[in-house]
Amino acid sequence: MYVNLRIGPYVCAEWNFGGFPGWLRFLPGIEFRTDNESFKNETQRFVNYLVEMLKSENLFAWQDGPIILAQIENEYGSIDAVYGEAGQKYLNWIANMAVATNISVPWIMCNQPDAPPSVIDTCNGFYCDGFRPNSEGKPALWTENWTGWLCRFQSWGEGAPTRPVQDIAFAVARFFQKGGSFMHYYMYHGGTNFERSAMEGVTTNYDYDAPIDEYGDVRQPKWGHLKDLHAALKLCELCLVGVDTVPSEISLGPYQEAHVYNSSTGACAAFLASWGTDDSTVLFQGQSYDLPAWSVSILPDCKSVVFNTAKVGVQSMTMTMQSAIPVTNWVSYREPLEPWGSTFSTNELVEQIATTKDTTDYLWYTTNVEVAESDAPNGLAQATLVMSYLRDAAHIFVNKVYAGTKSAHGSEASQSISLRPGINSVKVLSMTTGLQGTGPFLEKEKAGIQFGIRVEGLPSGAIIMQRNTWTYQVGLQGENNRLFESNGSLSAVWSTSTDVSNQMSLSWFKTTFDMPERNGTVALDLSSMGKGQVWVNGINLGRYWSSCIAHTDGCVDNCDYRGSHSESKCLTKCGQPSQSWYHVPREWLLSKQNLLVLFEEQEGNPEAITIAPRIPQHICSRMSESHPFPIPLSSSTKRGSQTSTPPIAPLALECADGQHISRISFASYGTPSGDCGDFKLSSCHANSSKDVLSKACVGRQKCLVPIVSSICGGDPCPGMIKSLAATAECQ
Repeated sequence: MYVNLRIGPYVCAEWNFGGFPGWLRFLPGIEFRTDNESFKNETQRFVNYLVEMLKSENLFAWQDGPIILAQIENEYGSIDAVYGEAGQKYLNWIANMAVATNISVPWIMCNQPDAPPSVIDTCNGFYCDGFRPNSEGKPALWTENWTGWLCRFQSWGEGAPTRPVQDIAFAVARFFQKGGSFMHYYMYHGGTNFERSAMEGVTTNYDYDAPIDEYGDVRQPKWGHLKDLHAALKLCELCLVGVDTVPSEISLGPYQEAHVYNSSTGACAAFLASWGTDDSTVLFQGQSYDLPAWSVSILPDCKSVVFNTAKVGVQSMTMTMQSAIPVTNWVSYREPLEPWGSTFSTNELVEQIATTKDTTDYLWYTTNVEVAESDAPNGLAQATLVMSYLRDAAHIFVNKVYAGTKSAHGSEASQSISLRPGINSVKVLSMTTGLQGTGPFLEKEKAGIQFGIRVEGLPSGAIIMQRNTWTYQVGLQGENNRLFESNGSLSAVWSTSTDVSNQMSLSWFKTTFDMPERNGTVALDLSSMGKGQVWVNGINLGRYWSSCIAHTDGCVDNCDYRGSHSESKCLTKCGQPSQSWYHVPREWLLSKQNLLVLFEEQEGNPEAITIAPRIPQHICSRMSESHPFPIPLSSSTKRGSQTSTPPIAPLALECADGQHISRISFASYGTPSGDCGDFKLSSCHANSSKDVLSKACVGRQKCLVPIVSSICGGDPCPGMIKSLAATAECQ
């Protein structure tokens, strides 16, 4: 596998602080990503150290290593204008600094139209077929083909973005059809933001709707369809690399065109493309070809279609959490509201990141508010606590009673409170949900309560609080005592109450569980909880926020791949928690007595938590008689040498390793309608279809069924193009 080494040091990646170490912002006088000596010195020190380490391990291509490209900076073109002349100086400096490391592979900059001549500017986006670098001598490189989102990566309170594989395949084929040289998926393998690694507001899940999902399982049909796409492109390799200029397009009709690549050996490859929204038939070199809307057909010999981006022939797979096991025998411990360790006081609001140094999500703000008798004539005054600026969330307690939770992204936040005559204690537990990871001026980011706090709604007027005496405490007692570890948990007196289903906020919960016996990746269902963090065997799985529900509109049941994709086109999971299941790698588990600890900030019910293996439950596929079959043409095949009729691709069904097909729940040879998982019979249907599939597949891990009328007892509708569709269950 070849490597495009993305050094950064700014990487974004929806990572906490964009990948920068937290200490960097505290260097005197530092300004990030501009003509600042302190930042440039640290950048050069990091790049030189990393390059020398890689050279010592012989990892560059000239050392017979895998690294063929290296990237400096990341999408700087989206912010460089705000830095003006200093930004341009920095851009030139960092390019020259990188080139001076003499790594002997090309340096690139993504989304940087004014990249210096010494580096190659590249494209990031859903589509890059129209991209051309800023000089003729540079190749067209696509460094991020977004498999799931644009700028709406999955955040707390948002639906889950997806992207149809037909559209991804279309974009890739168009890119190479129009002269692209290099393409990289972002992401190809989803992941998990374990611990506190996610940037501000981003979920622990970083699945990204990638071909390989967060758990390391292949996502079908996305993985298989893209695999077939690249197999087809590989058949065109000799022709694609055998030219120095992109061949002129050949018009095939409105919104349709072809490109033909010819090699010096006489080999020929062609791409037929339609970016319209209607299926059509086109004439190319004297032959008619069916060309679905928004698709590209690949002809490695300029004659036979071996792949069409809109025709998905691989199976779809539904992964589910099966045999869920309740997690029981919980004990609890209440995080104290009173000071438990070192505190400090001042007559101003402190900035949270500068105070905590990002060692924790939590900072306590505590003060007193005096209310006149006349403001509470009935012994209680209803008022509003207004925080002029809050980032990211806060739990408010008045007189040791939980008043509510508010979240905001650097804006005003208000909470209804009840006050009594005299002195009232006001405690605010402010929380970050990661540091900012995108945009300019990261070093100036602020969090917590800033610029003012007041009580409104009293008859005597507002009470301004920012000049009160404020007492601060960094972090939680449970964090400090490491209650999430076996030894640390011994320091607390845990309550063994039989009912932990309605515990108050700021509670720690602890139990043990055994590893699920069934195969498959493992996850915890935390949908019954509110907001907090979770640890297994002392390892932080990340933040959870089950009470943060995605908006109820904008999602679709079936996303149409036709037409340009956008970040909001194919949202799912509206009206549901942004994340319910949390990945627990089996490598972190013992066979017995795994320690599970949660810190619940709001109110949750741990008794409803379950753990389950994630395995395939349903698989389904539909294959048409017209579906192209990938022909193993050699790279030296010449146009016209293919004389036989291409074979019809079979329908394939395959369960995971260790599973078998237990039953066929749907099968039809004819013209079935609907999508995978919701197939329906039509008037053209062979009645023996289900029996044929059951005989061929049940009891096996995988099966191949030819699409021929003879195995189904005859042709149910002569003269029509038929399909074989099936849904099976794995066990």
